[in-house]
Amino acid sequence: MQNQYRRVVITGMGVITPIGNTVEEFWSSAINGISGIDNFTDLDTTEYPCKVAGEIKNFDPTIYMDKKSARRMARFSQFAVASARQSIENADLNIENIDSSRIGIICGNGGGGYPLVEQANRTLFEKNGMRIDPLYVAKWLPNMAAANVSIQLGIHGYINTVVTACASGTQAIGDAAEIIRHNKADVMIAGGTEAGICELGLAGFATMRALSTSYNDHPSAASRPFDKDRDGFVPAEGAGMLVLESLDHALSRGVKPLAEIIGYGVSADASYLVAPSDGGEGASRAMLSALKSADSTIEDIDYISAHATATDAGDIAETEAIKTVFMDLAKKIPISALKSQTGHMLGGSGATEIIAAVQTILTNQLAPTLNLENPDPRCDLDYVPLISRSADVKTVLKNSFGFGGQNAVLIIQQYEEQK
Repeated sequence: MQNQYRRVVITGMGVITPIGNTVEEFWSSAINGISGIDNFTDLDTTEYPCKVAGEIKNFDPTIYMDKKSARRMARFSQFAVASARQSIENADLNIENIDSSRIGIICGNGGGGYPLVEQANRTLFEKNGMRIDPLYVAKWLPNMAAANVSIQLGIHGYINTVVTACASGTQAIGDAAEIIRHNKADVMIAGGTEAGICELGLAGFATMRALSTSYNDHPSAASRPFDKDRDGFVPAEGAGMLVLESLDHALSRGVKPLAEIIGYGVSADASYLVAPSDGGEGASRAMLSALKSADSTIEDIDYISAHATATDAGDIAETEAIKTVFMDLAKKIPISALKSQTGHMLGGSGATEIIAAVQTILTNQLAPTLNLENPDPRCDLDYVPLISRSADVKTVLKNSFGFGGQNAVLIIQQYEEQK
């Protein structure tokens, strides 16, 4: 695929996460094993068994937009705009100097402005429907993150929204790379965002018994991917956005790429709504598809950024899928689970973890999997437990899997001038 179509590179990145609101702060926290998980600050969790979350701290939207614009956006859109502005600054991209019709935006998210849905329903049933915020619909719709980024940045090209649950951010970036690869845009702003922390969301996941409930008195220990004592995921919020460009476009601006996207695979489990396919079969197909599209072999992969939410079935299925794909090499490839530090940002997770993967390539540092103190014997690979590690990393495979059997995998490589 690389020889047939345009090469796609990453030139800028921006984040809003529970462990940092800039790429520098985020990555420093990641490699130093800092947890962003704590007890809920504003949510009354009296009636709910999960009392921990990865919340955004010290976020001021007016750093990135005027007050009027901030008031007209849901929180998930604010995160998207903030991380998108960071990414274009990091890319040294002046949109006014290039054809804005050749710049696009794809933003993934899981549920749009979910807290606004809860708020509107309270107003509807406690007062009356005519008391609902007139901008309610224009705030909560999932496509409003991409819409607000396009409005704020003056982007006039391709625009789309990916809503594939927890695979959304990764799939948005993969789809954006394909848009550039097929010459439908020169530049794409792509990533994922989520800000769904509210009582309605908490109730939905709690009744499903998907959330961690055993570590409410020790929040930083709650997210435990691959650990024998894991008991569910930790809800979180955040966003990550990247600037993708055709290689020719980036070089014409005199910009050195941060990394290159060389492979992308998507698959459907076609099995269960909220559980992975047996043996991680769907996930393994997505990984194989990404390897094929990259024209890579399993020997080319130096590191895996796991989906790893700390659910019992999910972590086992991902481990089995990795073993299926990588066979005897599976135990030799280091794997990290960043959600052990951030919690699960749903549609925002894939994008932030891809940014961490790029940082891994740039720094040759592997972020640790926190809380992996009692490894599950069914999860027996090298998950970089507890402390960071140095390693020579040129190529990373990134997994993201969502409810409904949505699987998306990206392969990211160190940028090389000649290929």
